[in-house]
Amino acid sequence: MTTVPMPSNRAASSPQGTCVFSAHGLTKTYLAGEVEVTALRDVDLDIRRGEFVVLLGASGSGKSTLLNILGGLDMPTRGELRFGDLLLSGASDAQLTAYRREHVGFVFQFYNLIPSLTVRENLALVTDIAAHPMPVDEAIALVGLTPRRDHFPAQLSGGEQQRVAIARAIVKRPDILLCDEPTGALDYQTGKLVLEVIARISAELGTTTVVITHNAAIAGMADRVIYLGDGRIQKVQMNAHRMQPAELSW
Repeated sequence: MTTVPMPSNRAASSPQGTCVFSAHGLTKTYLAGEVEVTALRDVDLDIRRGEFVVLLGASGSGKSTLLNILGGLDMPTRGELRFGDLLLSGASDAQLTAYRREHVGFVFQFYNLIPSLTVRENLALVTDIAAHPMPVDEAIALVGLTPRRDHFPAQLSGGEQQRVAIARAIVKRPDILLCDEPTGALDYQTGKLVLEVIARISAELGTTTVVITHNAAIAGMADRVIYLGDGRIQKVQMNAHRMQPAELSW
């Protein structure tokens, strides 16, 4: 089995902790027919262990492309990206697979649960391939769904299904939690409940968390907000006070 090295103390450090991601000059271009489309343009970025980062931008700003590259789902056309000592931008398919399996948890806008499996069984699929997973029932308890653990996805609300998706992402104890519009398919109150779960798990497990959204209100719960537009980082904002999800309104 290919093993991906953990970020080490040799990585750049700051008062906030060890540098987990370090990106320099990340550029991503696609061909749409005969037209070349640039999704990312010379992005420089460091993300530190335990940090809660919100990537904020409109549709087409490049935030999903950046998240996919951070998660090892896509490769930059140019530039360098490191996860600790691992050069992700030069990694093999086997290294990227090991990186995703061992270190990254994904939460997407749509839940992607297997409908024929119960909550527990959806999580068990992940623990079967994870190196050091937490007990399935512990992950379910973290998202407040113990009474629903033997239910099928069709028996759950949208918010409950998203919480199952979060439990599935964190049951393998990932170092990184990447969330792509996690409240995009939910109503206001349910969305806030899901954000509360993400914030609490990030704090309790010390997971480095990156959330992408077009909803500016969510920026208040981050340590740092990175605004993207036209494939570039437009500005970076540090929050002196992180708001609780219950304090947010939109």
